[in-house]
Amino acid sequence: MKKRLRNAFTLIEIIIAITILSIMMLYLYKSYASLNISNEFYQKEAAKIKETKLKQKILFLDFSLLLFGEHEITKSDKKEDTVFLQTSNSIHGRINPYVGYIVKDSRLYRIESYKKMTAENFSSERVVDIDDFGEVQKFRVYENSSDNQEKLYFLIDAAFKISSNFLLKVRSLNEY
Repeated sequence: MKKRLRNAFTLIEIIIAITILSIMMLYLYKSYASLNISNEFYQKEAAKIKETKLKQKILFLDFSLLLFGEHEITKSDKKEDTVFLQTSNSIHGRINPYVGYIVKDSRLYRIESYKKMTAENFSSERVVDIDDFGEVQKFRVYENSSDNQEKLYFLIDAAFKISSNFLLKVRSLNEY
């Protein structure tokens, strides 16, 4: 008698294979879901870091490219300073714009204009570009100049509510 060769799987074998595959898929789905949750978290954190680095870059360029003698720092509160300066850095395509950093209603604003701004003559009728840096808990700017008044340093202490805090030391490059 000849043995007959099997050409297909039996029903029991197929049911066992499907059961094993479904158990594996259950665990794979759980790991895939947790991977998506962690990816979402890291994307949010990366966006916060990118936003903080952009703020640092703008502040650094504004203060390092400051035109000599063209700045005014007003200590208006324990945690808030108002700064007006003229810089070579422009994010709106102006040549040597006047820039102001103002905290209003716990939000830090960067104001860029063609005309000189001071705390006394600042008005809302000016043609300005306003950039919102976000909600801030503290914005302080400290000025330190050397004895011979040749080197000008700024220490910028900013604490934002959403993104991280930073302390930035900047040396003004346009010195005389």
